[in-house]
Amino acid sequence: MSLDIVRAAALDGVPHGFFGRHGGLSAGAVAGLNCGTGSGDDPAKVEANRRLAADAILPGAPIASVYQIHSPTAVIVTEAVPHSERPQADALVTDRPGLLLGIVTADCAPILLADVEAGVIGAAHAGWRGAMAGVTDQAIAAMLSLGARIERIAAAIGPCLAKASFEVGHDFPEPLLADDPENERFFSEGPNGKPHFDLEVYLAARLAAAGVRRVEASGLDTYALEDRFYSYRRATHRHEPTYGRQISLIGLSR
Repeated sequence: MSLDIVRAAALDGVPHGFFGRHGGLSAGAVAGLNCGTGSGDDPAKVEANRRLAADAILPGAPIASVYQIHSPTAVIVTEAVPHSERPQADALVTDRPGLLLGIVTADCAPILLADVEAGVIGAAHAGWRGAMAGVTDQAIAAMLSLGARIERIAAAIGPCLAKASFEVGHDFPEPLLADDPENERFFSEGPNGKPHFDLEVYLAARLAAAGVRRVEASGLDTYALEDRFYSYRRATHRHEPTYGRQISLIGLSR
C-alpha cells in the first residue's frame, strides 16, 4: 500500500515523516490514511492506519502521543500509553530509542525536532494559539532538559494551512500584535480585503528566535492540496460531517 510521506533534509538520518492521506483503510469523508481517533472513523481502521504509518518509519515501534488541546504544554515521555491515558499537551519529547512520537493535524502545523548527537527528539502540534503561547519554546526546553543543545537542534515544519488559505477576521491579529508589534510582518491583506496569516513563517521565526539554527518548512498547503491532505477548514467550508487527520512521526533507531 503506497503511503505519501514528506521528509525533511534537516532531519536526514533521523527516522521521521509527515504523512499525507494516501493509502490507509478509511473510507467516506475521511478516506485514506486517517489517523485521528476523534474523527468518528472506525477505531479499528484508525489504529490500523497508525500502524501502517509507524511501520513505514520504525517497523514495530509503538507510538507515544498526547491528547491535543491547542496549548503550549510539552511533556517528556518514556513509553506509549493507552489513548485513554494520554496526557493533555501539544508537544512531546523523548530520548528513548525505539519509541515513535506522533502528532495529528488537519491544518495546524506539525513540527518535528531532533538533536542527533544527544539522541533527543521532539514533536509539536502548533495552531496559531499554541504557536503564540509558545509550544515550540516548551518543546525545546524539554529537549534541553534531556541533554540536547540548542545549537544542535534541527527542526522541520510539515504541511499546514498556508498563508494563501489562512484568511482571518480583522480582529484576529490583535493578540499577536499585542504580544509583539513586529508580528505584523506575518500578515497581509487578501483578495477579499481581510488579513491572511502566515503560520508557517511565524513558526519558523519563533524557532529561529529560540536559537534553532536549522529550520526547514515544507511549503505544502493542507487546504489547497485536497488530494494529499486532510483539512479542517476545507471540510468546514464544504459543510462536511467530519474530517480526517494526518499523522507526523519521529523516532530514534535502536
